[in-house]
Amino acid sequence: MKNAFDDAVGFQWDDGNIDKNLVKHKVEKWECEQIFFNEPVLVLDDPGHSRTERRWAALGRTDAGRLLVVIFTKRRDLLRVISARDMNKKERKFYEEKG
Repeated sequence: MKNAFDDAVGFQWDDGNIDKNLVKHKVEKWECEQIFFNEPVLVLDDPGHSRTERRWAALGRTDAGRLLVVIFTKRRDLLRVISARDMNKKERKFYEEKG
């Protein structure tokens, strides 16, 4: 099954979002990137936040086992992380059941 990130070649970070997740949720940039390389990663459409561009929510696990939700969009062939945080209880349950 093709995911929203299958044809991506890298990540796009800018001054506006590079440290936002670290300050707000204590999630490092490299942790956001790691979840896309670890299985399972669940990618869901995020239509509620897709007003100006299409967005997805990725649920995944870092190398250290931290469970994260990463909201992202695609800019050409790059993934642009919009926000990242730890999964809540409901999301963890969904991830464990579907992943």
